[in-house]
Amino acid sequence: MPLSERFLQLAQQQLESFAAVNALSRLVLYAAQGQEGESASLEMVQQWPTSATSLPPAEADPSLRIPSPERRWYPLRNGNLLLGALRAEAIHDQAWTTDLDQRLQASASAMAQCLSLDVERSRLMEQLEQQRQQLNLMVHQLRNPLAALRTYAQLLLRRLDPDSHHRALVENLLQEQGQLDRYISALDRIGNPDVRLASSGSTPLLLPPVLPDHPAISLQTLVAPLAERAAATAALQGRDWHGPMQWPAWMQEPRPAADAVVAEILANLMENAFRYSPSGAALGLKILEKGLCLWDEGDPIPEHERQAIFSRGVRGSRSKDRSGSGLGLALARQLAEERGGNLVLADSPAAVDPQLPAKGNAFVLNLPRHPAEGEVQREPPR
Repeated sequence: MPLSERFLQLAQQQLESFAAVNALSRLVLYAAQGQEGESASLEMVQQWPTSATSLPPAEADPSLRIPSPERRWYPLRNGNLLLGALRAEAIHDQAWTTDLDQRLQASASAMAQCLSLDVERSRLMEQLEQQRQQLNLMVHQLRNPLAALRTYAQLLLRRLDPDSHHRALVENLLQEQGQLDRYISALDRIGNPDVRLASSGSTPLLLPPVLPDHPAISLQTLVAPLAERAAATAALQGRDWHGPMQWPAWMQEPRPAADAVVAEILANLMENAFRYSPSGAALGLKILEKGLCLWDEGDPIPEHERQAIFSRGVRGSRSKDRSGSGLGLALARQLAEERGGNLVLADSPAAVDPQLPAKGNAFVLNLPRHPAEGEVQREPPR
């Protein structure tokens, strides 16, 4: 297994630290090398004094088979595993002192630890490269069936009459296929240091990320597919869904790609609303003058939990499903604050809008109306 340049430099520094010891004539560092299932060979990796001549493996050097009082071996071990060895040669007639022996032992022990870490690093890097290649292959293979699904959906859409009530279902299939395409594009760019595919926290996102080089996007474009998905989920569960009937002008304004977190926030809120509200409770999305409100007619969250539920790992007493992580609301608030907004739990849906139910829960997402200066380039008026 190849050793890193950093380890080789460190090993050379260790060997050269003995240059002032007059009793030593040579130090040679060997590392165990070999394929799985084969006997390991002690291959030279560094020596002092530095020489252009590379030494053969220890077992291939006949002179090393002859015992010599001027030679000592210091094994480099990690537990019971032999990683290598340090060979020390003393000048003829020079006695081995206790201090020198202890120093060589300490040096061998330190290099054993470094070599163990280097071998583990090399193994992990090789494993990571294999996974990266597998991921690239999987991404490549996924594109073909996804393209085929889109083609079939488009053909089906052409066969439907303009007034067919099935058109919305097929159009939603095309929208979801577009979401999958975004996932694939994001996966294809994993490992690029300039691409941020998640929030600054460690919690995975529910939706595919909008990459930083994505053009300006409107909130309507982000929210409309989620509203359609919620309507379909509500229909399957036999409950009422009240989605937006009109989209105000501020929802149609272009915003920077980073504002795509609005969709992630709403996805978290919707998941919680469907999971924790009673099966027959209505729910909906209300567009406000300066924000969005996701509400449900379920049992109100108790007063003593209203702030705690925004903390990581905290699940409210309404949660009967213990498989949840308790991270959704914390992530949603974090994403909102990162964009200069906030996420709060209102006293009730009716407290947000008198036309909404008096009982239930209402999460209000407030975002700056206009994107930060310089993030979206607009054409000057003509």
